[in-house]
Parts: sequence; structure tokens; C-alpha cells
Amino acid sequence: MKKIFTSKLLYLALRIALGGVFVYAGLSKITDPDGFAMAIDGYGLVSWRIANLLARVLPVVEIVSGLGLIFDVRGALGMIVAQLLGFVCVLAYGIHMGLDVDCGCFGPNDPGAGEPGGLWGTLIRDLLMLGACLLMYWQRRIAGFVPRSLVRRTSPN
Repeated sequence: MKKIFTSKLLYLALRIALGGVFVYAGLSKITDPDGFAMAIDGYGLVSWRIANLLARVLPVVEIVSGLGLIFDVRGALGMIVAQLLGFVCVLAYGIHMGLDVDCGCFGPNDPGAGEPGGLWGTLIRDLLMLGACLLMYWQRRIAGFVPRSLVRRTSPN
């Protein structure tokens, strides 16, 4: 079991896979911000103006955090976890309210768009991605994998 937590190859594979998902999702949504704004608006949680703003900002955040995770930049994993927690809350709300909406996860290229019970499948997928994040945090703690800092520290001398 300890081999899982100390496997540099698994750590790299998880970073590339999860980071790649976020980069792909962000790029898919950035090409159709109006469609993504409609998907956000379908949940009824924010005004159209805020949905429009989120549709333009969130894809950029996804791309930046995904690339950061791929290159193991400090803070990127935390950004991914924060986004996933937000997505899980929105999906749980949609399921609770019985909404029949497109999650908007991958913009117009969403493979699960229009499927019955699509929000449940998306929720499970996001929870699995959170599990992968938890594993990466454990790998950092146990194996001592240290993400890169974008700021080079100088000595106080």
C-alpha cells in the first residue's frame, strides 16, 4: 500500500490526467461562452449577468489551474480542489432540485450532455477526481513530493 503513496510515476500520471481534464474543459468552454453561460443559468443560482461573467472567467481559471497541475506548480492542486468542491455543491443542488440541465462541464463537446441522470454521473466523476486529489495530497505528504514555486526565494542577506 505504501508503494501507491510513494510512486512518482502515479503522481505524474494523476497530475497529467487531472490537469489535462481541466485544460480540455476550459478550452471547450472558452470557445462558446454564451452556451456555457446558458448552462450556468440553467441552475438558477445566479443572475444572467453573473452567469455571463462566470462563463468568461471560469474557463480561464480551469486552463491555468490545469496547466499548473501538469507542471506541478504550488497552489494548482488547491485551485483544482476548490473548483471541484464548488462543482460538487452545484451538482448536488441540481440533483436535489430535480433539475434536468446540462452540467456544462465540457461546453459544446460534453460527452454526457442530454443523458438521463447526467448530473448523477457528473457528480460521481467529480467525486472520483476529488479522490485523485486526495491521493496526490497524501503522496506529497508521505513521499515528500514538493510542487514548484513560481516565485524564487532569495536569502534575507
